[in-house]
Amino acid sequence: MTSTAVRPYTRRISPIERGYLNAAATGTPQLIQMVIEGEGTLEADTLRKAARAATLASPGLAVRRSGAFWRATGTVPEVVELPAGTGLDDPFFHRDLSVVTGPVCEVGLIRGERPQLIVRASHIVTDGRGLRQWIADLFRALRGEDVAGCPDTVDDGHFRAAAGDVPPSPAATRLTGLPTIIGRGPAGTRPLWLRRKVPAGPSGVTARAAAALSRHLATDTGRLIVPVDLRRHDPAVRSTANLTSQMVLDLRRDDSWKRVHSTLVRALLTKAEVAVLDRDFLRDNPFANNLSEARELDGSRFPCTAIISDHGEVDPGTYSTPDFRLTSFSTLPMLVPYAEMFLSACRVGDSTELTLSCRDRPGARETADSLLTDVAEALRS
Repeated sequence: MTSTAVRPYTRRISPIERGYLNAAATGTPQLIQMVIEGEGTLEADTLRKAARAATLASPGLAVRRSGAFWRATGTVPEVVELPAGTGLDDPFFHRDLSVVTGPVCEVGLIRGERPQLIVRASHIVTDGRGLRQWIADLFRALRGEDVAGCPDTVDDGHFRAAAGDVPPSPAATRLTGLPTIIGRGPAGTRPLWLRRKVPAGPSGVTARAAAALSRHLATDTGRLIVPVDLRRHDPAVRSTANLTSQMVLDLRRDDSWKRVHSTLVRALLTKAEVAVLDRDFLRDNPFANNLSEARELDGSRFPCTAIISDHGEVDPGTYSTPDFRLTSFSTLPMLVPYAEMFLSACRVGDSTELTLSCRDRPGARETADSLLTDVAEALRS
């Protein structure tokens, strides 16, 4: 009997992923970090076996860069055991992951009365939806269930075709001088993270948060980036790749959340996140056209005020086992060279988990805390 060789997982580096490679070249780590907290127990050895099963089914989380391609190397995400009480200042949360040497994903386990699982991955090779799919398989394996897997190797070009007719994207307007809102003076290299659990789960989280943020604008206008998952144009695709495009929206001082929400809905209906894929990013984008321009952003001004990413509803059952029950799911947003802040939201039951990331500089913690308080109040009301 002749056996058929299985081709190793390989896919071309997409234009979206090249944008993140360029951002990483400025020295800013491009990382997704998801934090799962719960009640019960999680064992490191069992997690290692589950991570292997999940990665065999989703080899996109075991790749290294090879020229113009990602190639799976079989490197399973390592499980790192951390002592109880490990905080966000620990080096584990701040070290970069290399897409050249690998691994591009790792798992941290913090033991204690309320154990935490921290899944870290390079945003160059994956996005929020992709990483959540891998984590869901991790927990399927922990429960002894069959994993679903994400074997597809398509890139953003597939979704450009799947979206059909798309109105052209308007020319990008460069805003280079938006003054900072959060703190003044020299900034550290590590992100400052502030977290808030809000006892509310309203609709329109992105718009409500943006409107609250608009009260803090230093000028009459600001600029907002909203990440959009391209998978919505072909839900049958199962891939862990970075398939998130951007919608860029203008923000007005003292904006209403209903206006922002209607603008977002119109942009989604016209597939604005697909239209930007046709743009020549090296010559026509609203942030920086090359590494030199990106490095000129000295932290006193930004072309983008904020990125707001709503991860939507999180089903606790997806990330639980017979011995562990999820009680909290949040992310730790990365610093982005051209954006002053990054706000993420995850809804668990009747609560919304907010995390704000910004640069750690004089006055930043107090200002960011006030801003986050206003966002939380906007979600409650």
